[in-house]
Amino acid sequence: MSEPIADDVLSSVERIDRAIARIEQTIRNRAAKEEALARRHAALKARMAEAVSALDDVIARGSAA
Repeated sequence: MSEPIADDVLSSVERIDRAIARIEQTIRNRAAKEEALARRHAALKARMAEAVSALDDVIARGSAA
């Protein structure tokens, strides 16, 4: 009679292990997405800074004229 319980426990442990593996994979995927987003944000921020600087130059030249 103890064998079905052992099988149930093993099955439960296997399901828990699979769930943990899915959670860990989701965490890794989310971290990778966050890193990609951070890189995109940094690139956009740099381009915007360049654009604002270029606009400042245009405005300065226009004001000097």
